[in-house]
Amino acid sequence: MARVTFISVLLLTLVSLGLAMVRTPNYAADIKRAQQLQGSSKNKRNSVPAGYVAAPYYPTPPGGWVSNWTAAYAKAQKVVANMTLAEKVNLTTGVGEDMGRCVGNTGSALRFGIPNLCLQDSALGVADTDNVTAFPAGITVGATWSKALAYARGLALGAEARGKGVNIQLGPVVGPMGRKPRGGRNWEGFGADPVLQAWGGAETVKGIQANGVIATIKHFIGNEQEAYRMDIIPHGLMQAISSNIDDRTLHELYSWPFAEAIRAGVGAVMMSYNDVNGSASSQNSMMINGILKDEFGFQGIVMCDWLAQISGVGSALAGLDMAMPGDGDIPFFGLAYWAYELSTSVLNGTVPLSRLNDMVTRIVATISRVPLVLTSTHSKTLRRGMLTRDYQWYQLGQDQDYPPPNFSANTANPTGLCYPAAVFSPTCVTNEYVNVQADHFKVARNISREAITLLKNINNTLPLSTSAVLKIFGSDAENNPAGPNACSERACDTGVLGMGWGTGTANYPYLDAPIDAIKRKAANVTYYSSDSFPSGLTATASDIAIVFVNSDSGENQDTVEGNDGDRSASGLYTWHGGDALVEAAAAKYATVIVVIHTVGPILVENWIDLPSVKAVVFAHLPGQEAGDSLTDILFGDYSPSGHLPYSIPVAESDYPSSVSLVGFEFFQVQDTFSEGLYIDYRYLNKHSIAPRFAFGHGLSYTTFSRTSATITAVTPLSSTPPTRASTGSTPVYSTAIPPASEVAWPAGFNAISRYLYPYLDDPQSISSSGTFNYPTGYQTTPQPDPPAGGDQGGNPALWDVMFTLSVNVTNTGKFAGKDVVMVFVQYPSDNPWDTPIIQLRAFEKTDTLAAGEGEVVTLQITRKDLSIWDVVSQNWIIPVSSTAPFLFWIGDSSANLTLACESLSGKCSDGRALPVVAPKSG
Repeated sequence: MARVTFISVLLLTLVSLGLAMVRTPNYAADIKRAQQLQGSSKNKRNSVPAGYVAAPYYPTPPGGWVSNWTAAYAKAQKVVANMTLAEKVNLTTGVGEDMGRCVGNTGSALRFGIPNLCLQDSALGVADTDNVTAFPAGITVGATWSKALAYARGLALGAEARGKGVNIQLGPVVGPMGRKPRGGRNWEGFGADPVLQAWGGAETVKGIQANGVIATIKHFIGNEQEAYRMDIIPHGLMQAISSNIDDRTLHELYSWPFAEAIRAGVGAVMMSYNDVNGSASSQNSMMINGILKDEFGFQGIVMCDWLAQISGVGSALAGLDMAMPGDGDIPFFGLAYWAYELSTSVLNGTVPLSRLNDMVTRIVATISRVPLVLTSTHSKTLRRGMLTRDYQWYQLGQDQDYPPPNFSANTANPTGLCYPAAVFSPTCVTNEYVNVQADHFKVARNISREAITLLKNINNTLPLSTSAVLKIFGSDAENNPAGPNACSERACDTGVLGMGWGTGTANYPYLDAPIDAIKRKAANVTYYSSDSFPSGLTATASDIAIVFVNSDSGENQDTVEGNDGDRSASGLYTWHGGDALVEAAAAKYATVIVVIHTVGPILVENWIDLPSVKAVVFAHLPGQEAGDSLTDILFGDYSPSGHLPYSIPVAESDYPSSVSLVGFEFFQVQDTFSEGLYIDYRYLNKHSIAPRFAFGHGLSYTTFSRTSATITAVTPLSSTPPTRASTGSTPVYSTAIPPASEVAWPAGFNAISRYLYPYLDDPQSISSSGTFNYPTGYQTTPQPDPPAGGDQGGNPALWDVMFTLSVNVTNTGKFAGKDVVMVFVQYPSDNPWDTPIIQLRAFEKTDTLAAGEGEVVTLQITRKDLSIWDVVSQNWIIPVSSTAPFLFWIGDSSANLTLACESLSGKCSDGRALPVVAPKSG
């Protein structure tokens, strides 16, 4: 999401001074403006390349038919059936940017005990507040290859969100996929592979929601570049970039982790800013109605990203359930596409009442899993809508004492404006400084440590002795002199890089800098903080140089050192002349260790083969525990067990040109995913391009053997899955248009200026006369059940286990350590589809194994793991062969595959010729 501040639109405010004046309950001018915007031609999109079609998919499939949501929907139905139109509209629409404590705040339905819901970033911590943990970024979690740590992080994050009074946490991130190595927000996700992303996302969702907090999986879909991602405000000057994705690629790569998160029960999905195949994501009926709600059976809330909504009726009909932060074209003017405008659209019949009822039922059913409590303070400071609380039978678990928000995303002061964007606002308690950190630093440190990836270690240079003579170079080893939170949303690259920049950040309670941890650990340390190599140094044979370098990226609303979110200026090279610093150190010292904090892959060719460069350590983005987690590895308290969540190429030109950043085009930038399935290691393997370090590469201080592999057939192979069950029943409501009086301004109501309400000045004047230009392909007849659907995530048979594989892992070295076992699938040689040579399909991380200790690792291969998306039948197909087997390659990277098991013979062996090229290193 993009955070918009009042200052950022000050100029627009001055230009539109009439709208910025003190507001009264008379919203006639706003309604007229919204109607003009909604009916204009500005939402038309440029033509996309042939073959990339955003086909219409209407109507929205109602929720409530999935069995494990039945109780929540039954509870919600009783409530929604008794709600007024104003209460329903309230829950669907944000109250406006900076109109509450949180980054997003819905309206309320106080008669039913439902307060304004608090939506808050980010995917690595509770953003814009204090006394929280700054967890490692998603890419760091991916580098651990530990499902347990992904869950532990989600559990801790959810506990902190609940402790701060957050109802809906805006994370985790599984889009972008990392298709573009320079992409600005890759670091928020878990890696450049759908299976790795899926496990990271699903386990995080489970952890967050174990606390009763609603998780939000985002951004659906194709948000692979930051530049040009949004419509220029005001909407219409230039359309958002169009991500043009073919159907098979969308299913096998980009939607895969979203389906897994939905299967895990995620409560909310956030749409992306960009278009998909020429249709804006917030009103893309195929993506929302067709894929998310019908095929994937999603029962929860679909929300837009902040200010990404570009129409009222269109987005409602396309399946959007919640508009955030509620504002229309320009925030802070009291304009909206929904709120009072949605009330109008229901009264005049352009938005069917059934669609509004489904929106609200989805919201109430989702929050009914969250025990909410409405305190008197909460109702006074955050309420909107109906002013009485005489309807208390709704069972929301109020005895669970779910706290209201106790912080402000707008100010760090103890008191401040209740509604900062209002022309006049009362003053409230804004921050109560509740400390929710508990002992979560342990989780953060464990993740940061287990993510550290040892790429090179010549002659066992690492681990170091605490008595070693250490010369430390580079500003990335120290804290920002102005403090770790000196730059808003971390939009600078000063000092150690613990996270990228943008709304995906959190404030550091502290940042344990590497140089401080090294000095605590070693006795003889000299630090040179400059990123330029100092002159006149004398090196001795015993000196060991450790050079710290980094590479940063972030969200598009900020440009850092010429990089507009994406690494547009720096490319895949280190920032601040890091390569030159490494080369200079390597020319002076006989032993050089390079430590890299990075958002993604970097090019290391300038120095990787220099004789003095003995060891290379990727520390990724460690969050607050950057220091001790690193020294735990450098000095051998723990053996490294991290593995790359992406490949490191020899040159950026080794990637297909289609994954380069896309530049300016008039009206709309087109980003066509013409490489299809072939990103990262899939592309390199297809074209026999050797990476410098392969996807999954990571060294240890110890060694492991993998022996005695077995494969067991569990379910007989069939080309198509069993037929799905028919969609079950869904809540039914009255179809009568509600009385217009339900959205009349309540008598004596004291409106807050610019606050978004559901009320109309003269609702009785609204009629169904006139015509509305409905979207192309709009219909009210339900679509046939998609064959690939049937439950959360799709046909439940897709998760039938087809094979289990087991392998004995033994620590054959002298250090205790953990191993990662990966399984890559190679399709039968007579497979008629064009398919990547190998694809990751399963992985597990061992427990810590002492020297000589072993563990049997068991991995499961599901029907979906073996399936290909058939665009003709719109179903998952296994290319079953009676003569050619599936090969299951077992190893610890996409290039280090030591065992292979065959599906037909049931035999496993080592020594087979690898189907992929060997990397340059590792």
